[in-house]
Amino acid sequence: MRVLRGHAHQGRAGRGRDGATALRETPFFSARERAALAWTEAVTEIGRDGVSDALLEATRAQFSDVELANLTMAVATINTWNRLAVALGAEVGSYQPPRQTANAG
Repeated sequence: MRVLRGHAHQGRAGRGRDGATALRETPFFSARERAALAWTEAVTEIGRDGVSDALLEATRAQFSDVELANLTMAVATINTWNRLAVALGAEVGSYQPPRQTANAG
């Protein structure tokens, strides 16, 4: 996952196709994981190429209808949070949860 983290810190020019290519070339993912990653990429970049019928068929071969719906909702939710963070200028990695005091509760 170090490759993914590296791409996240490179800014817009370092994202996208290079990271996805690295994921496809590594031997560490199962067919199901590769399908999830390809689906995630297609849904995230839907405005670029859409989602092909071939990809939908390949992904359905790995996931039930419910699993595919859940995966798609997870991708959409993460994409929404990312877009909100970018639009609102959130500083990545700056969140700190409130400290709990010993007397809380």
